Amino acid sequence: YYWIFFKVLIETGMRKGEAAALQWTDIDLKEKTISVTKTLDFQTKNREELFGDTKTYNSTRVITISQSLANDLHFHMKVQNQNKLSLNEMYHHDLNLVLSRQDGNFLPKSTLFNAMQRILKRAELPNIPIHGLRHTHAVLLLESGAPMKYVQERLGHGSMEITADVYAHVSKKIDESAMNRFEDYTKDLLN
Repeated sequence: YYWIFFKVLIETGMRKGEAAALQWTDIDLKEKTISVTKTLDFQTKNREELFGDTKTYNSTRVITISQSLANDLHFHMKVQNQNKLSLNEMYHHDLNLVLSRQDGNFLPKSTLFNAMQRILKRAELPNIPIHGLRHTHAVLLLESGAPMKYVQERLGHGSMEITADVYAHVSKKIDESAMNRFEDYTKDLLN
C-alpha cells in the first residue's frame, strides 16, 4: 500500500501530510480531481486533532489528476473495500482515509520514511527525502512546459516568486527547451 502513497505524491506534488489526510470524500474519480483541504498531524496523540489546517491559505486547492492515477485510485479503493469487509469492526471506518494501513488507520511518518528508503535502495536510486517527490513533481511539470503560474497554484504556493525561487534554476532541460523554441521562432525573423 505504500506504492499508491508515493505515486500520489509524485503525480500531484502534495505534501506528505496533505496526502496522508486525504479522505475518499476529497476525491472525485469521475472528474479526476483531488481537493486538498487539510493536513494530517503525525505527532498528535488525540484522535480529534488528527486533521488540521493546510500549511497556508493558498495550500487549500483542487488538483487535477491523470487518468492513470484515477485508475490506480479506483483499483486501490476496491482493495481497500475488501479490507473493510474482511476486517469489519477492526477497520477504522471513521477515518475514511484513502492512503492508509490495511486496517484503515493512518500511516505513521516513520513507516513512510522506512518504506521510501527501502524502495530507493531496491531501485538503486539516491537517497532523497519524501518531500523530494514534491520537488520532482514540480521539476517534471516545468520540464514538460507547464507555466510557472500553473505550478505555483498546483503546489499551493502563496506567490509565483516562491515557486520561481525554488524551481526556476533546477533544470538545464528547461533552459535548453526554451532556447530551442526561441531559435525556432526567430530563425526566419532574424535571417
